[in-house]
Amino acid sequence: MQEIINVFFNICVYILQVTGNVTGMGYQLANIVIFVFLQPALILLFFVLWRRERNKHEQSLTKPS
Repeated sequence: MQEIINVFFNICVYILQVTGNVTGMGYQLANIVIFVFLQPALILLFFVLWRRERNKHEQSLTKPS
């Protein structure tokens, strides 16, 4: 199991290195941008969209026909 984890980790590091090189940011900055800014922003975006849809659905159930 440890070997599978190491392989997966190394693949992820490689992807970050390639992303950093392609964008010119470097590995560390790419890591920060993805995991400190992009991921939390996407989580918040999907939460807001989910709440909006949930509220629409609840309002449609409470409106008289």
